[in-house]
Amino acid sequence: MGGEWIECTLADACCSIDYGLTASAATNETGPRFLRITDIVSGHIDWNTVPHVAADDGTTAKYRLRDGDIVLARTGASTGASAFVKNPPPAVFASYLVRLQAKPAFDSRFLAYYLRSKGFWAFIRGVLGDKSAQPNASASTMTKAPLRAPEDKNEQRAIAHILGTLDDKIELNRRMNETLEAMARALFKSWFVDFDPVRAKAEGRDPGLPRNLAVLFPDRLVDSELGEIPEAWRVRRLSDICSTQYGYTASAVDEPIGPKFLRVTDINKRNWIVWSDVPHCAIGPAARALYVLRIGDLVVARMADPGKSAIIEEEVDAVFASYLVRLRTTSLAYSYYVHGFLKSDLYVEYSQGAKSGSVQANMNAKVIVGASLVVPPKAVIEQFFEAVLPLRQRLVASVRESRTLAALRDTLLPTLISGELRVQDAERFIDRRE
Repeated sequence: MGGEWIECTLADACCSIDYGLTASAATNETGPRFLRITDIVSGHIDWNTVPHVAADDGTTAKYRLRDGDIVLARTGASTGASAFVKNPPPAVFASYLVRLQAKPAFDSRFLAYYLRSKGFWAFIRGVLGDKSAQPNASASTMTKAPLRAPEDKNEQRAIAHILGTLDDKIELNRRMNETLEAMARALFKSWFVDFDPVRAKAEGRDPGLPRNLAVLFPDRLVDSELGEIPEAWRVRRLSDICSTQYGYTASAVDEPIGPKFLRVTDINKRNWIVWSDVPHCAIGPAARALYVLRIGDLVVARMADPGKSAIIEEEVDAVFASYLVRLRTTSLAYSYYVHGFLKSDLYVEYSQGAKSGSVQANMNAKVIVGASLVVPPKAVIEQFFEAVLPLRQRLVASVRESRTLAALRDTLLPTLISGELRVQDAERFIDRRE
């Protein structure tokens, strides 16, 4: 594949350029999914979190998203952000998005990767200039972006395939990690919320656990301030098993100066931390020692997104920012038990009710650890830790692999899209990395 490249505009490569539906998301699950700017800012669409919208058949048909469509943000801080639509559920797109559909001579996924290139973003920055108000750009303006593409559509497809294979593996890892998280949450709920092993023993049923584990669970429930709980288990507050500390007040820097500086925004929607995306901060030795994060530490947001949390599972030179509160326990086993509680519906309901602030919701450290929970004997907590640790280790390994794949994709993308690296050379480059 060494054919000619053509030069045109993005509009020349599209057979359809459309604005989205002006409507409000539904509060229930009626109607098609309603894709908004906030649903595409990561470049990935998690359809499970996309709300619905009330729309009749005609409206749905007009704004329906299909496999191979591209959506492009036209307003706000995310102007220029885009996402490739792949095998969507029934869905329409909102008015602050523009839908692009490729002409037959162009591969739509190639165009989607072009929208992530330095050339396109340089064009967008030039369009936006130094607007101090809400950034925005019309569909006609954005699609005037200069496009350079292989004349041979097969070469376009090959470029998209190379980059897409990496993204597809990242997506597969993401789905696997969601499954691993769901398994850990389900185990916590079964043992420590629904008390399934205790109820089974109380009813004379097999709890479905190995004998050495089953004997750790009592066979009777007793009354408590939280309702029925297993006999000999205790109702405690988070403050009884966790110490707290507010984070460091500083500004983040992009240069690799000092440790990583973990902020609320660095804990993604899936509650994982992609450390390669976390900025740095300048901090003195004394403060660094005070705010350094170590494996097993838990961080909980007190502002911006109160109650949002994550557990530190990698050895990283990092400190945490002031909108976070660190919780620290006496052992890894207790840390993972607390992590399970923080991810449970019980804590979500508690944090929703505990938020205060007329302008911006917030929770101080005292409120964060004011939640009551059922604490089993240490032996049960340690068995829970042994059960969930392999799941979490697989998740961390998967996140690391995705980080490597993303770095490889980001290295290849500008050179493939520009033609500097041809497909044959890229394939050999990948072979050497594997």
